[in-house]
Amino acid sequence: MQQHTRRLAAAALVSVVASTSLAGCRGGEASAQSGDDADGRPQVTIMVGGIDKVIYLPAMLTQQLGYFDDEGVDVKLLTEPSGASAENVLVAGQVQGVVGFYDHTITLQAQGKCLESVVQLAKVPGEAEVVSTTAAKSLTGPEDFSGKKLGVTSPGSSTDYLTQYLATKNGIDTSDYTTVTAGAGSTFLAALSNGGIDAGMTTDPTIATAVSKGLGKVLIDMRTEEGTRAALGGLYPAASMYMDCGYVEDNPETVQKLVNAFSHTMQWISEHDAADVAAEMPADYNGGDPALYEKSIEDSSPMFTADGRMPEGGPETVLDVLGTFSDTVKAKKDDIDLSKTYTTEFVDNVE
Repeated sequence: MQQHTRRLAAAALVSVVASTSLAGCRGGEASAQSGDDADGRPQVTIMVGGIDKVIYLPAMLTQQLGYFDDEGVDVKLLTEPSGASAENVLVAGQVQGVVGFYDHTITLQAQGKCLESVVQLAKVPGEAEVVSTTAAKSLTGPEDFSGKKLGVTSPGSSTDYLTQYLATKNGIDTSDYTTVTAGAGSTFLAALSNGGIDAGMTTDPTIATAVSKGLGKVLIDMRTEEGTRAALGGLYPAASMYMDCGYVEDNPETVQKLVNAFSHTMQWISEHDAADVAAEMPADYNGGDPALYEKSIEDSSPMFTADGRMPEGGPETVLDVLGTFSDTVKAKKDDIDLSKTYTTEFVDNVE
């Protein structure tokens, strides 16, 4: 099959899956079992914590570039609005993998479950604290969080923990501000414009949209290594594909195929500009504004790894944040074995 044809077929497949299978998956009735198709190709279902978010762009891009097909694996991409929701579906056994934040592997280990990142897509969160234009004068940094309404994707999400970390690091108790569930995209933008939040943590393309519409400006930028080190004191590996440890152990050949595909995508991203990336994505991902979508990819692209490898020291930074603000991880922090939360075995074998 020609690559262009594969892309169209892949896009159509994801569209159908996202609109039909997802409803059953959310309701707990659908079970995405792995196995082989009639041609003996492995079948894998991957849940993405917001498939149109730029931070998770590699999942769809890998499909669009035909790399899954090149590796001989049939992949269905589903979507949930947040990484926390995606994690729950994996734990329930309804999918084989999740494209979401690496930190979920640490949280789940603290709960007695074993998940591991098999390929690391981002070395930093790819997120930014965006302050509304009306609150910008009184909110110039995290030291001004007190008394403010701060938006997060959902309670207990990565955005929640990072917000708590930024506050505490700057002398603000987490009880001194109000946490607001603002979601992402249109719900976040609405909250920013109607006073529902004074500021909030979100990703592109929501960041680019808020700035372009004059609704807010970037206060803390964690889309780059420099900005993340300044805010958190080190790299914070975020977007990854993680899987149940038992599945990885039982299906090493399939996992290798998936990692090969993702790693080739990460290399492709590193060798192409934002315009090239945007051109490969489904047309409806640009929200009707191709230039703005391209800008959001350009602003966020520094977050991506070039080879799918976990950045050195990154897991320790994540554990420090979670071990301070996640009650679940805090109680087990000294017992967490970071070596079981990720593996470089498959990336090392990519050719």
